Amino acid sequence: MNVSSYKKLKEVLTVMESLSHTRYSSLLLLIAGIKGAIGSTLSLAAHLMQHQPEIIRPYLATAEIEGLPAFPEEIHVAGWDVRSDSLEKAIGEHGVLPADLGSSVRRELQFVDVATAPETGKSLEKQVGKIRKDLEGFCARYPTARPIMINLLPACPECRIIDNGHLAAMDHTRFPDLAYGLAAIHSGVPLINFTPNNLAQPPLVELARNAGVPLAGRDGKTGQTYFKVVLASALKARRLHVDGWYSLNILGNADGRNLMDPDRARGKLQNKTRLLDEILGYSVGESYGEPTHKVHIDYYPPRGDAKEAWDVIDIKGLFGLPMSLRINLQGRDSILAAPMAMDLAHWMVLLRDAGRRGPIPELGFYFKKPEGDNPPVTFEDQVSALQVLARSIANGKLS
Repeated sequence: MNVSSYKKLKEVLTVMESLSHTRYSSLLLLIAGIKGAIGSTLSLAAHLMQHQPEIIRPYLATAEIEGLPAFPEEIHVAGWDVRSDSLEKAIGEHGVLPADLGSSVRRELQFVDVATAPETGKSLEKQVGKIRKDLEGFCARYPTARPIMINLLPACPECRIIDNGHLAAMDHTRFPDLAYGLAAIHSGVPLINFTPNNLAQPPLVELARNAGVPLAGRDGKTGQTYFKVVLASALKARRLHVDGWYSLNILGNADGRNLMDPDRARGKLQNKTRLLDEILGYSVGESYGEPTHKVHIDYYPPRGDAKEAWDVIDIKGLFGLPMSLRINLQGRDSILAAPMAMDLAHWMVLLRDAGRRGPIPELGFYFKKPEGDNPPVTFEDQVSALQVLARSIANGKLS
């Protein structure tokens, strides 16, 4: 980034700082993977919020949290994608939404700023520089809006730091999330990692803390896992022993196809399985000498974005007598995810203004694998953590 561009970005960030500690009125969602199923659904929802907020607002969980400032009605979107077709066309191809839904505002999507994703063959430094330059342009177009980076890229193979904790040692060609994360942090923009990818590597977390940037993630808890947390918390409260839990997910969108690669699915499956033992406080299947919490994901094209989840739960009650539950969830992946991403963006603006930096474990309500120390685990604790966080923001007592 040249000196002139840097000065312009500093001017934008100065405006952002001047808005701190005030009730903000405009939000800018910067979406990595904006033309994916979730990204395009989120984009349309953001535009509808400005024209018909009564359609969107009832589905925002932040509206139910006492003391939290109201969600702004003015929302803008911009982002990056590898696809060259229009955002409006992407919405049609994903088949998430009925053709007539939002038809009056879909034409506005052709004016959304969408930059091409950085070339995978470029160095990490050049990729970060390219994204920061794009980000500068997006912020300049909406100088009073509060920018939030939302990572919606596909699941990728697990990548770890292998060279003395340096981010540059990671294979960024297999882990494009890293460039977006670094660009956001270096630009002072809060970061939401909705993907199962392990973006909050220790060096990146340290950079975020030093830059005063809050991080939220990882792996949005949209459907089956959300209800698993609710039910497991209820079973724990009733002292009913979980003897086994079999979960099958079938979905036919790009996410489902991508997760047929075992290397890409590994992180998501780990996130889905680990949380059950954490909630219950014991290893499910310990009496058998092996785990009996099984999670499977299968790509089934006819389902499209309308994913389906089947759960068989074996429990034991008094005298060790067996009982069981059967649950069938027929959900809509992007419809469940989009309002969560909007909620998280609202939280992140408020948290940045309140001086929070680094991972925000109190936002564990939204994630399968919350980043940060000692995140709340049970459903009751996660809801309580949000309420405490809201009161802290209102009272200006965040540390």
